This record gives sequence, C-alpha cells and structure tokens, in this order.
Amino acid sequence: MKKIIPILLFIFLLACTGEQSNMGDLLEEPYHPIPVKIATDLPFPKMVIPTDNPFTEQGIALGRRLFYDPILSVDSTISCSSCHHLANSFTDKRSVSLGVNQTPGNRSSMSLLNIGYHLSGLFWDGRSSTLERQALIPVEDPLEMKEVWPQVVKKLKEHRAYPALFRQAFGISDRDSIQKELVVKAIAQFERTLISSGTSKYDRVKKGLATYTPNEAMGEDLFFDITADVKDAECGNCHNAPFFTTFEYANNGLDDVSDVTNFKDKGRGKVTGDIYDNGKFRIPGIRNIALTAPYMHDGRFETLEEVLEHYDTGGHPSPTVHPLIRPLNLTALEKQQIIAFLHTLTDTVFVQNDAYSNPF
Repeated sequence: MKKIIPILLFIFLLACTGEQSNMGDLLEEPYHPIPVKIATDLPFPKMVIPTDNPFTEQGIALGRRLFYDPILSVDSTISCSSCHHLANSFTDKRSVSLGVNQTPGNRSSMSLLNIGYHLSGLFWDGRSSTLERQALIPVEDPLEMKEVWPQVVKKLKEHRAYPALFRQAFGISDRDSIQKELVVKAIAQFERTLISSGTSKYDRVKKGLATYTPNEAMGEDLFFDITADVKDAECGNCHNAPFFTTFEYANNGLDDVSDVTNFKDKGRGKVTGDIYDNGKFRIPGIRNIALTAPYMHDGRFETLEEVLEHYDTGGHPSPTVHPLIRPLNLTALEKQQIIAFLHTLTDTVFVQNDAYSNPF
C-alpha cells in the first residue's frame, strides 16, 4: 500500500500538471478585436446581427478561412466552398451537390448572396433559423462532410494555426476553449459579409448611372407589371426588389401531384409538419441568377429559357401550388426580354471580390 500511494499521487500530479500546462496557453497571443460595420448603398434594411456574435475583422477572417478549409470534413476533402463557389455566386453548378466520396445530396446548393438578410429560415426548407445553426448541420450530414463535431474540434485544437486565430477572434485563453459554437459563429460572420456590391446594371440604372436597352426595359416591365398595357409575367410577386425574393415558401408547380401527401420531396412541410406546406420551398433571391444554373431545388432546369418555359405553360397542378402559377401566354420576344432583364441583375464585382475568395 505504501508503494501504491506515491504512484497514484505521481499520476495525479502529472495529470494536474498536464491540465495546468494547457490553461492560459494562448494568453501571450494578443486579443484586440477590431469592430466592423457593414455598409451598403443599396436600399436594404439594416442587417440583424446577433448580440453575441458581432462583426470583427478577426472573426470574419477566421470564418473565411474555416469556410474554405476541408478540415471540417471527415477526410479533409470537402469544405463549405466545395458546394458554394464564389464565381457562381456561391453555388456549385450542379443539380445536387456532392459530399465526401462524391456522394450525391438531395438538393441543389443555394446562393449565399445577401444571405445575412434571410431571417425566415435557411436551406430550401427553412429548417435552420440562423446562420450559426445552419453551419452546424453540413459537418455531420452523411451526404455532405460526414464528420462529427467532437472530431472537428479536436483537429482545430491540435492545429498549428487555429488556436491563435480563435484567440484573436474570440479572446479564448486556451485551446480547450475552442468549441463548435465558436466555429459556426466565425463562419456566420464571414457569410454575413456576402452582400451585393450595388454595381449590377439594375442597381446602376436605379441610381441613374446607366440606361436599359429597349429589351431590358420591356423585360423589367413584364417582370414587375409596371405598365397597365404590358402583360404581367407574375415574376415580381415572388421575386420582389430589392432582394428579388419575398423570403417566403411556395410551390411553383414543378410536379403533377394529386394528393398532398405524395410529394417526393415534401420541402417545407417536412419541417413544419403541416401537410399544406408539402411541396413548398424557399423562394430564392435571384440576383446573379444568370450565374447560378441549374435552377430549382433539384436543379432540374439547365437554362433560364427552360425556367421561363415552365412558368409560361402554367406549371403542373397540385393541391398546394401557388395561385399565381398560371399560363402566361408570353411571346418568344417577351421571354427574351425578361431574360435580358434578368441579366441586368448580374453583379460581377461581387463574384470577383478578393475579400470573399479562398485565403489559402
């Protein structure tokens, strides 16, 4: 017994020493967060920022790095940016996104442009209420990153650079304070900076800095039903300015379904449990729409021409279809004019912004 006690005491002291050595191991790293104010000259409302996750230069920089780092996935092959490419307004040009081992997902990736203003739910079905909560899900999704958060946190704690970066962003004193909540806070900070530059032709026309071509002008009229004697193409009812979405959920007549319970993908209904939400999906903002093909939640349409053809025919009947989905009887020229207007929503400055690019 006399020999056992000293050995146990030694083990206890060794354990305590190991724990103490990790306490405060980042305190020598400076923590001087620089607040950031995000401004835009577009007629957007003030962005709602969580009080527990304010913008800082360090937080945004960390979030940008995490967004592009495949360390979040089980085999370090997939990052957030794998499904959200800057050049495509943070979509991936696929009908459905691919995860670890090229595993196909269930839906198309959504654009992240102006995502910080989306307060009525994220994902196509709105199952996450905030960007912080949204960022938790892909890591453990078996069709996406296929990792578990404890392992992600372990990798970040042991990384040569991340502990200091978390200290600079959030003031933690030791690497054991790195938790998933801080990871998603940083990613959310970066994503909230993804705001339209205000330099699309549409925005410049509204500022008096450019002029539409005749086709673009007629396309806007058709889109928004501005003039009484011009057809109403019913576009602006769901894709209203300035974000070109109403942030609502709708069934736009993609599938012929006779029974409300028979939708292959129930969309919003799976989240709310209301069968009359079945077949409804979040109405996406369509700024940069020309850069984000294919279209719809399942990427079924390859071109804007196919999209216009779908709406012109009045879509397919189902119990929850939006009442404004109806035959439009557009001429070939009118379709071309609407598409010409949609191209004025292209924001090339946004997709070429180095502040949003891969930092590695």
